[in-house]
Amino acid sequence: MEFPRIITSGDTAIVVEFEDKIDPEINAKVKAFYEVLKKSNITGVVDIIPTYRSVLIHYNPVMIRYAQMVKKAEELLSQANSIESVGKKIYRIPVCYGGFYGPDLKDVAEHAGMTEEEVIKIHSGRKYLIYMLGFQPGFAYLGGMDERIAMPRLPKPRGKILAGSVGIANKQTGIYPMDSPAGWRLIGCTPARPYDARRRKPILYEAGDYIEFVPIDETEYTKIEMGVEAGNYEVPVIEER
Repeated sequence: MEFPRIITSGDTAIVVEFEDKIDPEINAKVKAFYEVLKKSNITGVVDIIPTYRSVLIHYNPVMIRYAQMVKKAEELLSQANSIESVGKKIYRIPVCYGGFYGPDLKDVAEHAGMTEEEVIKIHSGRKYLIYMLGFQPGFAYLGGMDERIAMPRLPKPRGKILAGSVGIANKQTGIYPMDSPAGWRLIGCTPARPYDARRRKPILYEAGDYIEFVPIDETEYTKIEMGVEAGNYEVPVIEER
């Protein structure tokens, strides 16, 4: 099978697939194409959704026909291929680990045969690529978690968890942007808001960006939480070339 390829998705969307696997280099191609699509402002395009290995383009067939949409996508693919890799945008998310904020940290540590401090050090010791957003507004599917702290989901999901909870499920980790049911192992919580309808840009980050978890204590958590409520706290962002 030859990639990239363009396939239909219903009668108002096409999908541009770059590969049939999850890989950082493939996702970089997805991000490059996504950026070119956004900048092109194609008349009739309703929404653009990047995933692990593809981009879905939802369009209005009254404004742009299927054949036209495919032709435009093919033209933009060649442009995306010529784009040099861009720098990393890293969001440094503060997290209070364990206790009330991370009720499953102890279980994760026992499962891994480590201390809670070792789990925290490993979890906060790397930068996680955001492959895609989904499930909830601002829920980031992150890649690159250390397998040493991997643990299966809860046998029975919790009915409701705190917004900002940071969890582990098998080899994945992520942040729940809002109160919701959850089946992941909760190891901490952030006072920052991945999704906030009050912001000009409600979702904090995009697919292709990175997240780095920064351990904080309860005092710092409360301080940041107050800043978030007052609207004067911003998550630190680092840009690496």
